[in-house]
Amino acid sequence: MTRTTKPAGNLWLAEELWKLDAIEFGDFTLGRTAVHSPMYINLRRLISNPKALARCARIIREELETLMSMRNPHVQPFSLVAGVPFGGLHVATAFSLAVNTPMIYIHPPSTDKADVIEGIYVRGQTCLVIDDLITGGGSILQTAATLSEAGLVVHDAVTLLDRQEGGRAALKAAGINLISILTLEQIANYLMAAGHIQEESYRKAMAYIESRPVR
Repeated sequence: MTRTTKPAGNLWLAEELWKLDAIEFGDFTLGRTAVHSPMYINLRRLISNPKALARCARIIREELETLMSMRNPHVQPFSLVAGVPFGGLHVATAFSLAVNTPMIYIHPPSTDKADVIEGIYVRGQTCLVIDDLITGGGSILQTAATLSEAGLVVHDAVTLLDRQEGGRAALKAAGINLISILTLEQIANYLMAAGHIQEESYRKAMAYIESRPVR
């Protein structure tokens, strides 16, 4: 039975994704690192709820402001935002509008404009990379590498969802700090506590998360 308790903190995003039918349970292969995943989360569905997408942008802004205001800041100042195609583009666009910061993006590798940077930038500028989710970290690392080759500096990356499959460690090894709004574990815990899923689905999700070699 679904409970009606208002989600605490950033868990409103988990509830919104559930309402948008963006969370599926089954057997999914989502790339090289996510094989036989029992959970698939399609954050691109946020484009169907402009208010939720705008709220995501505000949450990212508040999170970054908090981290930057610390005595030892956990986020570096930036003057550009880079969205990772395709999932990160709508999040980056919403954030760019919310904070009035210019945005750029790189065409995907599979296109004839691969590695072409759209938008205006100057060598030496610091760029915040934004994606909708991170699995192994490959998309963000590829974006950061292309930006670096163009003379831009990347210290930090933001994602709405960390699937806890090695992405954070991969970015750290490359000198990039990751800020995530939610983890796969937090979403699974919320769905179970809210009565949205059965215990069997929850146990499968937790077993998968705990089996990841690097979280």
